Amino acid sequence: MEQALQGFLNHLTVEKGASPHTVAAYRNDLGQLLEFARDGHQGDWDRVSPRLLSDYVIELQERGYSNTTVARKIASVKSFFGYLLEEGEVKEDPTENLSSPRTGRSLPKPLSEEDILRLLEEPFKLGTPEGLRDGAMLEVLYASGLRVSEMINLNVRDVNVDEQYLRCMGKGSKERIVPLYDRVVDVVQDYVTNGRSELIADSNRNEQALFLNRHGDRLTRQGFWFILKNHAVNAGIVQTITPHTLRHSFATHLLAGGASLRNVQEFLGHASIATTQIYTHITSERIMEEYDRAHPRA
Repeated sequence: MEQALQGFLNHLTVEKGASPHTVAAYRNDLGQLLEFARDGHQGDWDRVSPRLLSDYVIELQERGYSNTTVARKIASVKSFFGYLLEEGEVKEDPTENLSSPRTGRSLPKPLSEEDILRLLEEPFKLGTPEGLRDGAMLEVLYASGLRVSEMINLNVRDVNVDEQYLRCMGKGSKERIVPLYDRVVDVVQDYVTNGRSELIADSNRNEQALFLNRHGDRLTRQGFWFILKNHAVNAGIVQTITPHTLRHSFATHLLAGGASLRNVQEFLGHASIATTQIYTHITSERIMEEYDRAHPRA
């Protein structure tokens, strides 16, 4: 049973391009299932029945796992048995009728356009190479909707200032092209010319990363998180924000401005449009607020 499980984890890494964090989560979830199956005296995945899996779900719930966690573990099990079926390790999929508990999905809270403007302007008040870098990073995130991991992995060559687009590698090693507006192209050019050249260390002139820390190395996610929090405080933004907030704001503001859901899906790099549809709830709420404020009978 362990051999089939390891084969699935290798499949995730090599063929699906899953991150080490994702693979570790699958290993943990499926390791629990393996223990439960063995306790039920099942020595082969082909002998695991729908009844045993239902008992497994009940066991998880009795242990006090949240509905969200149970749903994730069930999704792991379904993916695993789908792989086993394709590989001929099992003759039937015992997860076919296995249902997940309902989970409430919290809606992302975007920044207002006014808060975005204040945040984007804040770094340039520093008048330093770091300020040019921070301003360029914030502009890039809001212009493109990149994940923070995608942004810090950008290299200088990934931004085409003449054609006004950037090229990034998303989840599953999928490359996508995202257009850029004039302002972000200008601030990136200014940063590369007057900021990055100051940050790069003499001993590290071959570094290709677009965004550098003060030691001339590629900036980390943790480094950006610290930078964002400081600029948010200095800009007087009271809403709690995370690095993902700019991505949420990008999607919400595009949809509110009339962009199609399909185009926003492409910009964000979502594999499924169902993931992007969460933002339609936010724009609907804003429309209702406008209606209540503007309609004379509301």
